[in-house]
Amino acid sequence: MGQQMESPYGIDADWNRLYIDGEWREAASGATIDVADPSTRETVATVPAGTETDVDAAYEAAAEAQDEWAQTPPARRQEVVQEMLGLLDEHREQIIDLLAHEAGGTRGMGETSLQLASDQAAEAATLPRRMKGEHAASNVPGKENIVQRVPKGVVTVISPWNFPLNLSMRAVAPAIAAGNAVVLKPATNTPIVGGLLFARLFEAAGLPEGVLNVVTGRGSEIGDRVASHPESDVVAFTGSTAVGRRVAAAAGENLAVPAMELGGNNAHVVTDEADIDAAVDAAAFGSFVHQGQVCISINRHLVHEDVYDEYVAKLTDRAERLPVGSAHEETVVGPIIDESQRDEMLEYVDRTIDAGATLETGGETVELEGVDDSLVVAPTVLSGVTNDMPAACNEHFGPIAPVIPFSTVDEAVELANATAYGLSGSVHAGDVGAGKRIAERLETGMVHVNDQPINDEAHVPFGGTGASGVGGYNSEAFLDEITEQKWISLQHEPREFPF
Repeated sequence: MGQQMESPYGIDADWNRLYIDGEWREAASGATIDVADPSTRETVATVPAGTETDVDAAYEAAAEAQDEWAQTPPARRQEVVQEMLGLLDEHREQIIDLLAHEAGGTRGMGETSLQLASDQAAEAATLPRRMKGEHAASNVPGKENIVQRVPKGVVTVISPWNFPLNLSMRAVAPAIAAGNAVVLKPATNTPIVGGLLFARLFEAAGLPEGVLNVVTGRGSEIGDRVASHPESDVVAFTGSTAVGRRVAAAAGENLAVPAMELGGNNAHVVTDEADIDAAVDAAAFGSFVHQGQVCISINRHLVHEDVYDEYVAKLTDRAERLPVGSAHEETVVGPIIDESQRDEMLEYVDRTIDAGATLETGGETVELEGVDDSLVVAPTVLSGVTNDMPAACNEHFGPIAPVIPFSTVDEAVELANATAYGLSGSVHAGDVGAGKRIAERLETGMVHVNDQPINDEAHVPFGGTGASGVGGYNSEAFLDEITEQKWISLQHEPREFPF
């Protein structure tokens, strides 16, 4: 089965190598990138700064290895993914620690991310046996039509920094299971747990050389080459809409299939019939888990004017009682990934207050002992917000809860839909049926009634509309992206032709 790795999986391992064609190698330039811990602001690891030469080598290896891997029996491809899943569980504590050091993930975030990644891998392991074709009748006498499902070829995966483990897994594992080769470019902030870790796991699981290649590096230096590489057949990207548009355009130049999960501006609708305590429970999780750095977190709270004051007061109380601090301690709200993200979200808060909103709580950094320039932002609640204020109309991607009043359900639906995004959302309307009727009117790819927007199950389609992306992830939805149908006809008896 899989071989035992000599190198550990922890943050203190030697991660300063790319993984190309089954070899651990330095970047062509020899340059490196420091990995900073968002809690301590200290450098905790060093990874290679890959070059376009490295990118080309990765794609060459993937293209060379893919055909033989596609011909590998489905039971063997399933076995490799299952072996990798076992290793994921075996090293869970080291991986949770990696998430804390690289992504600023709290213990809760780490456990959730690992559970989601395991779910994705388990679902992916079923795909090799589900790649079934069909027969189709023919209008030509004596002809048999066979439709096969075959892998696309080389799948590019560009993964994000916020949930790097599971958001890499949901693309890498299914692509490999379905018979594709993969080139993985993780985010610069999280190159280990979103990238190099996968190389070690799959190498130990016995994946053949060249089927998975991992190139770390700065997006500004190699991103365009990765997105536009002529050997790429699918580009799976998770990230901001602005960057996603560029990636999709680059992929389109080579007619590669874009699978884009982009930004969101998700609404949490609470009517006057809602259970307010339940709505606030959901809201606190949906706004503040992983510091709000989730594409499907609550970006706007739309609350009926009759229960507005009660909701704001209870949400403010919850926000003020949440444990805040270093991801290496028992806390709920940890650090923002870096200073640029922190400064942008705090600017949204300041501009929203300047526009007339009221700061109920938060809106500032929380200092940590021994840390200069803390990245921890206090959970923030803003009242008196309108849909066009900066913290509401932008994807703030932070622990910020702008609360917007409405007077009728029609107005709530209009406010929720008044955005270019359409990723996720949630509704609390007391009765499930009433919530479902509102959910059906929301222009999003996903809506959750009597819940909050952060939901992901590997066997259920995941995707958005509008500026939130194209294509879909999970199960059959992503299988459609990474495979294609091939028509083979068999003429069993002589066919008559007109000349």
